Amino acid sequence: MDRSRIPNFYKFSVPERLEILQERGILSPEDFRTLGNGRSLLSPEEADKMVENVIGVFSLPVGLGLNFLINGKDYIVPMAVEEPSIIAAVSSAAKLIRQAGGFISKGADPILIGQIQVVDVEHPSHAKKALLQNKEEIINLANSLHPNMVARGGGAKDVEVVIHPSSSHRGDMLIVHLLVDTRDAMGANLVNSMCEGVASLVEKITHGRVFLRILSNLTDRALVKTTCTIPISLLAGKGYSGEEVRDGIILANEFALADPYRATTHNKGIMNGIDAVAIATGNDWRAIEAAAHAYAARGSHYTALTRWEKNENGDLVGKIKIPIKVGIVGGPLQSNSIVGILHRIVNVSSAVELAEVMGAVGLAQNFSAIRALSTEGIQQGHMTLHARTVAQAAGADPHIFDEVVDQLIQSGEIKVWKAEEIVQQLKEAKVSIPGEKEAQVAKEALPTGCGKVILFGEHAAVYGSHVIAAPIPIAIQARVVDEEEGVHLVIPRWGVEERLQKQGNYKYSIYRSLDLILKELNLEDRDMRIEIFPHIPRAMGLGGSAALAVAIIRALSEHYQLDLSDETINDLAYRSEQIVHGTPSGIDNTMATYGQFILYRKGNPPLIKPVEVPKPIPLVIGISGVESLTVKMVSKVRSAWEKNKPMYDRIFTEMNGLTLQALKAIKHYDLEKLGDLMNINQGLLNALQVSSWELEELIQIARNAGAIGAKLTGGGGGGAMIALCPDRSQEVVQAMQKAGYRAMAVEIG
Repeated sequence: MDRSRIPNFYKFSVPERLEILQERGILSPEDFRTLGNGRSLLSPEEADKMVENVIGVFSLPVGLGLNFLINGKDYIVPMAVEEPSIIAAVSSAAKLIRQAGGFISKGADPILIGQIQVVDVEHPSHAKKALLQNKEEIINLANSLHPNMVARGGGAKDVEVVIHPSSSHRGDMLIVHLLVDTRDAMGANLVNSMCEGVASLVEKITHGRVFLRILSNLTDRALVKTTCTIPISLLAGKGYSGEEVRDGIILANEFALADPYRATTHNKGIMNGIDAVAIATGNDWRAIEAAAHAYAARGSHYTALTRWEKNENGDLVGKIKIPIKVGIVGGPLQSNSIVGILHRIVNVSSAVELAEVMGAVGLAQNFSAIRALSTEGIQQGHMTLHARTVAQAAGADPHIFDEVVDQLIQSGEIKVWKAEEIVQQLKEAKVSIPGEKEAQVAKEALPTGCGKVILFGEHAAVYGSHVIAAPIPIAIQARVVDEEEGVHLVIPRWGVEERLQKQGNYKYSIYRSLDLILKELNLEDRDMRIEIFPHIPRAMGLGGSAALAVAIIRALSEHYQLDLSDETINDLAYRSEQIVHGTPSGIDNTMATYGQFILYRKGNPPLIKPVEVPKPIPLVIGISGVESLTVKMVSKVRSAWEKNKPMYDRIFTEMNGLTLQALKAIKHYDLEKLGDLMNINQGLLNALQVSSWELEELIQIARNAGAIGAKLTGGGGGGAMIALCPDRSQEVVQAMQKAGYRAMAVEIG
C-alpha cells in the first residue's frame, strides 16, 4: 500500500480521516486519541511559557498534503494553513508528478552562517589574511563550546572573511563568517553562542573591536535542489494538448523570471506550501521566508525561484533551488504536543530530509498555480476572475460586461476571441441594461428560478395578511456539470467562487443553503460544479435568494435525472429560505417556483390563488444599491409588534384591506386606483419603519417624473422600489439613472 495515496480523503469527515490514518499505522493509538479529543490544542498555560503577555491561543487548520513520492519514498506532508485550495493544489500536483516518477530532491548540509562584525581595524586586508591563517584556532575554540554537536557530526566547519566599505569615520568593516553545521537542530542559539565565544579571539587577531555577533538567516549554504520531469501525455486534458499546457507553464515562468512584480506573486505561491509545512513542523517560517526572498534577489533583480523548461524529449522539467534551513529537534517539539505528532506523520529522519520534502512541496505548489494561471485550470480554480479579465480585454462596455462574463462561462470557451464574438452579438442585439427585457434570458435554455416583486402586503404577510406578488421578467439560471474533487459553486456576477467542504461550518447562508439542498437530495458525495447566472440584483428584495435556490434545485434535478415535481422544489426552496431569512413568508420560493401572478396568504396549507390580469401592468423597478437584509427587517418589525401588538395589528389589518382593494383594481385594470393604493401602502410601510432614505428618494423621483404610484417592495431597509408608470416609464427610468440609481422598466402580468 502506498503510504501517501489515500483516494477521496477529502470526502471523509475529520473523525473518519483520523480512523483511516490509524488503520494505516500512520497514527499511533495515543496520537489518534490526542487529535480526536482535542488534547492536541495548545493551552493558554502552555502558551504563557512560550511567549510574553499571553492572553490566549490562536489556532490554524492542519491538513495533509497527499500523494508525495520524493526520492522514491512516500510522504504524507502535514500543513498548517488558513487559506483554502493550497493543500488540495499540492496534493493534486503531487498525484500527477507521482505518475511521472515523483520528485528528486537533494539538500545540502544544514549550514548556518554566524556573522561577527569587526570595526576600528587599521589594516582590514592584513586583518583578513591573519584571520584566515588562524581559522583552525577559531574553529577549534567555537567547537569547544558545543562538544555534543561536534560528536553528532556537526559544529563549526569553516571561516570566511568579507570586507565592506563603511561611510563612517571608523573605516572599512571586517565581517567574519563562521560556518556551522547544526545537524538536526534549527541552531540559531548555538550559532549565536559560538559567535560570542570567539569574539575575543577575533579581536586579538585583528586588533579591532567586535560589535555585532549574530547568525544570518540567509541560509544559502543549506540549499535544496528539487526537480521533476513530466511527460506531456500527463499534461493533456479537457480540451488542451500536453504541448499547450507545457508551453503555457514555460511562458508563465519566463514572465516571473523577467519581471520582479510577477516574481513576487510567483514566489509567494511557492511559499504558500513551504510555510505551511514549516509551521506544522514547528520551524521558523519567518526565517525561511526571509532567506527565500533574499536568495531570489541575489542577482541584478528579484526573480523567480523556479525554472520550467522543455527537455530534449519534449517533457516539462521543473526545478527549484531555494535555501531551507529547518530542524527536527529542539524546543518547539517539547512545548507543543501536536508538532511531535505531525513530525511522526511526515516521518523524516533528519533535518535535511525535511528540507527536501519542503522543496518538493514548493515545486508542487508552483506547478499547480502556474498551470492554473496559464491554461484551463484557471476555469476550475479562478474561472470568474479569468472570465472577467478576458471580457475586459475584449472591450466589453460596462452595461454589457456581466452578460459577456456569463455567456463566456456558459460557452466553456474563456478566450478573447469568444468574448469579442459575444460583445458583437450583444451590440447587434442592442442590449442596453442587464435585466431589461432584451437581457432576460441567456441564449441557452437553463433551469430557472423567477424573480418577483411584491405589490402589496410586505411584512403583514408574516402575520396572516394577504399578499399580491408578481413575477418579473428577470431570473436566475443555473447549470450543473461534472467535476473532480468536491462541489464547486461559481457565480461570476457576484464574485462567488467556492469549493464546499464536507460538513463545513459555513459563515454565509448561501453555502449553508446549498449544503442543505445537496443533503436532502442525497448528492453531498457527488463531484460537480454549479454555475449560476443571476439576472436579479443581489439582496435587493426581488426574490434573488429563492430564485437561486429554485434554479439550483432544478439544475440538480435535470443533471442527475431526479425528475423533481414543482411541489417538491417549492418545499425544498422554502426550507432554504428559512436558512437565509429566518422566518420567511413563503412568497419568494412560491414565486420563484411557479412564476405566476398570485394572491398569497400564509397558512398550512398556504392560500395560493392565481390573479387574472387583463393586460400587462407597466412598472419601473428602482434599485437603491443598499442591500436589503430581510431577516433583519422582519426581526425589527416583530420586536416592535411584540411591544405594541394592538397598534401593529391595526396596521396589518389596514394593509390587508389595501391588498384586497388592489386585487379588485388589478382585475378591472384600474391603474389610477392601484397607484393611489400603492402610495397609501407606502405610508403604512413607513409607519413600520422599514423604508430608507434611498428608497424615499427613489419614490419621490418616480412621482416627480410622472409615476402615479410608488412604494418599496420586499423587506425594505434598502433593496428596491416599484413605480406604476402607465405612460412615463422611460422618463422615470432616466430620472432615476440621472440621480445615480439603477432602474429598469418591466411589464408584469
